[in-house]
Amino acid sequence: MKAIIMAGGEGRRLKPVTGDTPKPLAMLCGRPIMEHIILLLKKHGITDICCALKYRAQDIKDCFGDGERLGVRLQYRVEEAALGTAGGVKNCADFYKDEDFLVISGDAACDFDLSEMIAAHKSRKAAATIALFPEAEPLRYGLALCDREGYIRSFIEKPDWGRVVTNLVNTGIYILTPRAMQLVPQGKEFDFAKDLFPALLDGGEKLLGFQADGYWCDIGTPRSYYECCADALAGRFNISLAGGFEAASESPAAKPRSGMENADCICCDRARLMDRISCAFLGLGAEFSDGFLFRGGDYELRIEALPDSAAVRISANASDTETAGQLVSSASALVCELEKRLDN
Repeated sequence: MKAIIMAGGEGRRLKPVTGDTPKPLAMLCGRPIMEHIILLLKKHGITDICCALKYRAQDIKDCFGDGERLGVRLQYRVEEAALGTAGGVKNCADFYKDEDFLVISGDAACDFDLSEMIAAHKSRKAAATIALFPEAEPLRYGLALCDREGYIRSFIEKPDWGRVVTNLVNTGIYILTPRAMQLVPQGKEFDFAKDLFPALLDGGEKLLGFQADGYWCDIGTPRSYYECCADALAGRFNISLAGGFEAASESPAAKPRSGMENADCICCDRARLMDRISCAFLGLGAEFSDGFLFRGGDYELRIEALPDSAAVRISANASDTETAGQLVSSASALVCELEKRLDN
């Protein structure tokens, strides 16, 4: 399989760290971030790679050349005008031609098992496969809501806590088919999350959500950059460290806490708990714009993540207080049981 690395962004929020250097060339434990991505692709047998460039494209070309130093074959396509994420990849159509291919960002840090993702894509024959990753604080990401079979039902872009119904975020790592890319116009600005994926769902295509294990960090801010560096040095991020960098032993993870107060289920990770609730309730006809809402002839039951505390709230309206109390009690017991099983 071939791969396309998206490396055209300027990375304005990271400029206190990078200055005018393109974000893919920011150093991470002695290597440019994009070099770690190339080595990850090579580890999983992907050596034919095309880089979609725009900002300071020559700097990236000068750094990696034809890829021989890293044991891969690199090509480059440069956008003259901004084409968006999907448009920039479409600009590489002469590279991927009529084959399925993998797309990955040149400025995200991860150690996913790409071979497992490729195998899942081939076996399920979806129009696109999207790598998803659990994130405890998912407000600045796009979320993907999956059904029991792992297919994506809906995308929720950068929600507030009231709209957090899953903890699975879109990592920007995709496997795409040529039929999916046919919907992307040539030479026009077009985005994967905003334009292509909703269009595929509207057209009845299946999008597979691949829940990846390992480490992933969107290096978009100085804070996330330094946290990623610390994670690599602590051994939480499995990468090939350059000479002079040694990984420390990983500190033991804190034990999750659980408890209950009235109709609020206190939890260690409310986004992940909402994802488990999604799996349990999505097939029952719930509405999911602001949490989950169930409607009956004489009742409404709502389950939602609270914005200002690590808790999920269960509330009900019914024809009488006894029925409402029974609904809250039953739903609370189920939600708290799901919270206890988060790590199972």
